[in-house]
Amino acid sequence: MVHLLLVEDDEAIRRSLARGLTDQGATVAAVGSAVEAIQALPTERPDVVVLDLGLPDLDGADVLALIRAQGDLPVVVATARDDDREVVRLLDAGADDYLIKPFSAAQAMARVRAVLRRTARAQPEEQRVVVGGLTIDAVSRTASLDGRDLDLNRKEFDLLLALASRTGQVISKRQLLAEVWQQPWGGADRTVDVHLSWLRRKLGESAAEPRYLHSVRGVGVKLVAPDGPDSGDGAP
Repeated sequence: MVHLLLVEDDEAIRRSLARGLTDQGATVAAVGSAVEAIQALPTERPDVVVLDLGLPDLDGADVLALIRAQGDLPVVVATARDDDREVVRLLDAGADDYLIKPFSAAQAMARVRAVLRRTARAQPEEQRVVVGGLTIDAVSRTASLDGRDLDLNRKEFDLLLALASRTGQVISKRQLLAEVWQQPWGGADRTVDVHLSWLRRKLGESAAEPRYLHSVRGVGVKLVAPDGPDSGDGAP
């Protein structure tokens, strides 16, 4: 049974959603403020947080950042703004999915189930991936290059893990948007490009002089070991 932490400041909506999510088969802990949400995390230990962004005591985006600082607990955010830039901002900030208000308990539960399925599939059979001097640990969510720890944000790590888990395989930007940003319908390739640029910088390379990350023009991106058999056939 899925255990949810529902964070919604409107008491009537909170009660209605909690009742509906319970009817959908979940157990629900419902709170009405950011402070209550942060306090509830260690005691409730939810499987997923459904987080309203319009909270009275702290902006929901700041609450999302606080949750992210404590680990990789899946978060579905609820927003009244049906705006592509706002959605991209929230996903980049660490949200796993989003709901546009108003929404039903059934819709919220469907999103929760989808997030949990993706989270389960994201756990690789090999929890530690080694490619050349690059080591990625999926459990501790740490990465190092030639023995030096890499300071990666959440999306940079997810992007690196997605590529390293299929070393040598060209992955399209559409696939990366679906897997890393949970946008199976497509989205802005620029989002992937920007994060690849940041990742390359931290790996000590560039698109013009790649070592690990090779772009294949018109196809996608692949990660290979430097001087490996597939390292020379990409186009920047």
